[in-house]
Amino acid sequence: MSAGATRARHSWRWVGLGAGLGTGAALALHAAPALASIGVVRRTFAPRLAGLGSPDHVALTFDDGPDAASTPAFLEVLDQLGWRATFFMLGEMVRKAPGLAAEVAAAGHEIAVHGDGHVSMLRRLPRDAHDDIARGLDAVSHATGVQPQWFRPPYGTLSAGSLRAAAHLGLETVLWTAWGRDWRPEATPHTVVHDVLHGRVAGGTVLLHDSDCTSSPESWHATLGALPMLAEQFAERGLATGPVGEHQLVA
Repeated sequence: MSAGATRARHSWRWVGLGAGLGTGAALALHAAPALASIGVVRRTFAPRLAGLGSPDHVALTFDDGPDAASTPAFLEVLDQLGWRATFFMLGEMVRKAPGLAAEVAAAGHEIAVHGDGHVSMLRRLPRDAHDDIARGLDAVSHATGVQPQWFRPPYGTLSAGSLRAAAHLGLETVLWTAWGRDWRPEATPHTVVHDVLHGRVAGGTVLLHDSDCTSSPESWHATLGALPMLAEQFAERGLATGPVGEHQLVA
């Protein structure tokens, strides 16, 4: 089975029961995938969507960039650590800094799509969801010269329309199993490390942010400061760190 067919199969699994439903049921179907926003639900019933993969590997991901104020600092630290990660980029941010988006790709990091604008997919009609993801994909592809494989919706909120649209555009949706809660004003490097390690790390996918465009101002400093400490913790656990594409997601 081709990679595109695999992505479509996993995405359509969530929406394939909707044919012929009435308006009320259709609305329920639209929102039903949002249940996967609950970590234990997606890890149990949709492990691939959650980002579960090889048990000796952790997939490192960053959302909301590229941001001229912060992303270059992340590239520098990741280079020092010898890490490559997956950057889920917003189309509106890419258009502000297309050269920086290209720099992220040139540094060997995996490029992915976070949509065009940072709006919950539950607030978008199916056609609007498709248009938003398509705009984001177009901006990211044009700036980086890369055809992304992965999509992550803003806030991690899924809808039937966004899953269907992503699959139609050749993208597979992936969320996360651990996060640093690094968007908070009270976040520090130590709280970010604590919160990441509180989630599923071994064989999991970690969500962080390389921009504060939708977070507390300057919160990205806490994330940046956490990276060397996370490197020590992952090494102690015998975990290799890399992008989602090297994570060997479960079937």
